[in-house]
Formats: sequence, structure tokens, C-alpha cells
Amino acid sequence: MSEIFDLIPYYIIPRVTIEIISAVACFVLVKFMIKPYQVTREGRYIGLPLGFGFLGASYTISAITYTELANFEIIWRFELIFRAFSFVFLAVAYYFSKKPSKNTRYIWNIVFSGLFVILASSVLMTFITPQTPQDNYQILNFFVRIVSFICIAYIFIHCLREKTIAQDPYAKWVLVAYALLGLSQYSSIVWVADLSYFAFWSTLIFRLTSLAVLLAVTYKIFHIAKKGD
Repeated sequence: MSEIFDLIPYYIIPRVTIEIISAVACFVLVKFMIKPYQVTREGRYIGLPLGFGFLGASYTISAITYTELANFEIIWRFELIFRAFSFVFLAVAYYFSKKPSKNTRYIWNIVFSGLFVILASSVLMTFITPQTPQDNYQILNFFVRIVSFICIAYIFIHCLREKTIAQDPYAKWVLVAYALLGLSQYSSIVWVADLSYFAFWSTLIFRLTSLAVLLAVTYKIFHIAKKGD
């Protein structure tokens, strides 16, 4: 991990800028994606805004750590926790995205409550044990990226199946966005493993492109929905 920290001065300005742009993009997505829940009050719609909200929070924390405005080690652990749970919430939201029955609503409530219990426990443990050995941190970092990649892969497969059924004209762009996000996450795994500069910049480029596509297609969908009420 020390090797990564030694490289920070060489890319701190562009990295912080990218983290801020990513966070803003996620929070804009939250603004759009909270609307279905506000209209229907169905719990299955809350997963998407929560997922992108936690993702935006993780990018915000990442920007703070690179500017060294806060205790680096403890806040970096918060970044990992929020990043992992953001993709888990997104994957769960897509899993329960079909029209719910009484049983699926019950299961969703259990899963949703369980995730928040685990999240709260993880945050509490961060305060109880703020110091993490370097080896343990590296393992946690790698594990979070693997879990995130698996969640994105599931979302991509789910969207691919739904595209073949519904033939939604915007579905292909959602697929493209999640494919790019998956490539970003895969590149981040390579970066953690061997500190490849190519993988590092690929991670950021794929992420920004993915969020840009998601913003464009989400705006288009909700703009049309607003015009047609």
C-alpha cells in the first residue's frame, strides 16, 4: 500500500477532479432515480438511489483522502465500505426489479433490513478498531473490488435478459453503461494487483464514460416520462 501512497503527488489534482466529477454524477443520478419511489412508495425502487448515493459518497470520501483533509486510514475504510454496499444495493435492486408479489415484498424487506444491519455493524467496527494492518487492508481492498465486479456482472446479465424480453430502446445504452462500469472495476482489480498505470487510468476513464452514459440515458428516460406524465 505504501507504493500507492508514494505515487499520489504525481496525480493528485486530476484524481481529485475525477472523484468530484464522479460524485456529482452519482448524486444527480440519485435525484432522477428517487422519483419512482416518491411516486409509488414501493420499496423495490429505493435500491437504485441508495446504491448510487453510497457510490457518490465513496467517491466524495476518496476525493477527501487524496487531498489529505481528514484522517487517511479510517476514512479510507469508510470509502471501501460504502463502495462495496453501493454495488450490493444496486444488484439487489435489480434482482427485485420485477413486479413484486406479497412474498417478494416480504423477502425484500428482510434483505433490505439485513443489509443495513451489516452496514451499520461495519461502520461501528471501523470506529472500534480504527487501525488496520497493511496486509489486512490490502485483502479487504481486493475483496471489495471483487465483490463489486461480481455485482456489476450480475446487473449486466440481468439487463441483457430484460433487453431480449422487453426490447426497450434505451436498454442497450444501460447495458453499455454497466459494461463500461464492469471494465472499470476489472481494471481497478488489475491496478491493486500489480500497480499498472494503464489499468489505473483505464479504471478512471471507463468509470467516467459509464457515468456519462447513465446520466444521458436516465435524463432521456425521465424527460420523456415527464412529457407524457
